[in-house]
Amino acid sequence: MKNSIIIGGFGGQGILFFGKILTYAGMLEGKEVTWFPSYGAEMRGGTANCTVIISDELIGSPIVTSPDSLIVMSDASLKKFQPKVIQNGMLFFDSSLISMQEFRTDIEAIGIPATTIANKIGGTKSANMVMTGAFIAKTGLLQKASLLKAIEGSMPENKKKMIDINKKAAFEGIKYIENSKS
Repeated sequence: MKNSIIIGGFGGQGILFFGKILTYAGMLEGKEVTWFPSYGAEMRGGTANCTVIISDELIGSPIVTSPDSLIVMSDASLKKFQPKVIQNGMLFFDSSLISMQEFRTDIEAIGIPATTIANKIGGTKSANMVMTGAFIAKTGLLQKASLLKAIEGSMPENKKKMIDINKKAAFEGIKYIENSKS
């Protein structure tokens, strides 16, 4: 098993943190992982993306040119990265923020109203964790318990108070996908 992921959005949405959480959860499960961040010089409001690879075998390079999965939280990231997704790949997008609805027909597009959900539970800053929970629930790539441990272990000291809200946001993303199946 090897899954390559590109996560894209703009600075301030927690895109890089999202990637770190997936990577850390993969490490907790004993998988091989890479995390490769990229962001514009302007940081907040500028572009931000990262690549994550989670594999059962050694990873030769952290570079992802054709991801299995794309997770985007901005129109610009959708436009930039959608053409790169492999055929039959998965596209996760924040349907609260993305107005473009032109998706390739050879990939599965999954809209999650992450920002709307996050706002209902305490603020839009946890929309990235809603997306993380939805991604884990849909793909089964990682275990939910690993995700929660990664959230606990990845929060910097000055943001420890955000652990509970981020866990709740992840659960809401999981719940959204589980309710979509029925």
